[in-house]
Amino acid sequence: MIEILNPTLLSRARGTGALVADILQALKGRSAVGVNLLDLDRWAKAMIVEAGATSCYVDYEPSFGRGPFGHYVCTAVNDAVLHGRPYDYTLADGDLLTLDLAVSRGGVAADAAISFVVGDARPPASLAMIAATERALAAGIAAAGPGARIGDVSHAIGTVLREEGYRINTEFGGHGIGSTMHQDPHVPNTGRPGRGYKLRPGLLLALEPWVMEDTAELVTDADGWTLRSATGCRTAHSEHTIAITDDGADILTLPN
Repeated sequence: MIEILNPTLLSRARGTGALVADILQALKGRSAVGVNLLDLDRWAKAMIVEAGATSCYVDYEPSFGRGPFGHYVCTAVNDAVLHGRPYDYTLADGDLLTLDLAVSRGGVAADAAISFVVGDARPPASLAMIAATERALAAGIAAAGPGARIGDVSHAIGTVLREEGYRINTEFGGHGIGSTMHQDPHVPNTGRPGRGYKLRPGLLLALEPWVMEDTAELVTDADGWTLRSATGCRTAHSEHTIAITDDGADILTLPN
């Protein structure tokens, strides 16, 4: 299903997007050495409930996961890249952490992810990889607008990632979003310009470039959810929800 939001729902989407961004920044601020991933999950739950919103993750049970996700935020550490299920792990100096959050409020969902290094360590390869996903995300957003096609967005993302030397996995990518978290159209992180669905004002997309340092192959963790790099290398993931408007693309998941 491809949803086109009316002005009322689009206004609500902006509020939901700002909430997602603010919760992510609050969680990032608490992601210190010695903090447990389960604490981050509890804090996410408290902020979501306080805001009168609903988690898109707790009861989420897609074909690629094993049972309901059961948590409020995805926490992917080091070699984990997507769908990181929180568990009893204490953050260490230099860990590369990705937080991915999706909530619904007022009948509209928003989805975003940030990657960062915990503590005082600054591993150059990790910082470069995070920056590459952020630049790819910016390129994808710049390519999105009324009349552009999904292939234009995917091509812009993929061009940046390849120029930075990363291999691209196309099993998981961006997606439409609206009254539910995952909708059509699928937005791969590489593609051919001029191909695919034509973007229209009122369409919401979650764009999410993600890479692994030296592979494009994923393996599934024993928890049935967390996707890790097949080689054990580090990973990074950046995501925004955007709205297609008459003038281009607005980023909905920027913090206040």
